[in-house]
Amino acid sequence: MLSKRVQGFTESVIREMTRVVSQHGGVNLAQGMPNFRPPDALIDAAHRALDGDFHQYAITWGAPRLRRAIVDKYRKFYGIALDPDQHVTVCCGSTETMLSTLLAVLNPGDEVIIFEPFYENYGPGCIIAGAEPVWVPLEGPDFTFDPERLERAVSPRTRAIVFNTPNNPSGKVFSRAELELIADLCRRHDLLAITDEIYEHIVYDGLGHTAIATLPGMAERTVTISGISKSYSVTGWRIGWAIAPPELSTGIRRAHDFVTVGAPHPLQEAAVTALTLPDSYYVWLREMYQAKRDLLLGALERAGFVTYRPSGAYYILTDVAHFMERHRIADDTEFAMFLIKEIGVATVPGSSFYAHRDLGTTKIRFCFPKTDDVLREAGERLLKLAR
Repeated sequence: MLSKRVQGFTESVIREMTRVVSQHGGVNLAQGMPNFRPPDALIDAAHRALDGDFHQYAITWGAPRLRRAIVDKYRKFYGIALDPDQHVTVCCGSTETMLSTLLAVLNPGDEVIIFEPFYENYGPGCIIAGAEPVWVPLEGPDFTFDPERLERAVSPRTRAIVFNTPNNPSGKVFSRAELELIADLCRRHDLLAITDEIYEHIVYDGLGHTAIATLPGMAERTVTISGISKSYSVTGWRIGWAIAPPELSTGIRRAHDFVTVGAPHPLQEAAVTALTLPDSYYVWLREMYQAKRDLLLGALERAGFVTYRPSGAYYILTDVAHFMERHRIADDTEFAMFLIKEIGVATVPGSSFYAHRDLGTTKIRFCFPKTDDVLREAGERLLKLAR
């Protein structure tokens, strides 16, 4: 009864872990969503929008005020000159933005290069669009890629390369040198770069975020995807967007129109407030999350985890091979269930972020957009592993 394209899909492993921990009780460090409120200014803006006249459809590709605010933000942070009527498409979160983009630019039989580990919707999005993912690993401990291996992944059928920086789940921030290598590949082989930059403002240790669209020759072949979920702690508002050249924007808008019609109108209006917050907000955001990273990193290392120190996003990937051997646990999924049932902490099995699942069978991902008391409680529970 089911189509071939969805027969291989399963429940999101991330959301499955949240469901399981809700049944058993414990600390949820699986799903990447804050347990604290967004800035008061955003909540006030949402109230004002609900009191206003924003209860019907917005323009399909985004409320005009929001598209103008997005353009102003990209000019301020990246020096990119955009036209809100030609370059910006607002969608229902970055997940739908990615799917609409893939539907807009891919044909059946195309190939798409995707770095692994990856956020779990990239591969299914390609399959829904009729394309075939081609995987290139990011190799620890720094999650770098082999330029020669990346070059070999290109074929006459390759249409695009998809990547996420800062990266979920590894916390990798692609360096300018790495982005130059990707850009050179795109220019030489006439490829599109589809880049998920939802964690663009969550970077640590003095690093900055470079948008690949700012590199020479890349603005006309890049779709930049982002949104308000992560930087402003409103994952449930579902406001994301694509920045693309006009001809690609036309296709994204057509796909988006038939996928969701439009994002919630009052929340689009309220999102304008998020994009006009002062620079001090972003300084606070980085410092706040860096402190949470360091808090959880310390707890994990005291408990005996092998950790990969993230440079961005709000996840910590760990290696648990020694724990699995000690407790005679076969794989990462079984270990994640063990952590929920025996320790009381929910995580995500590392193999869910890999197409070559063997690359993740000894890895576990923790997330830390939580209040400090929750992170400390998780740390105390995890210390049981060190005994």
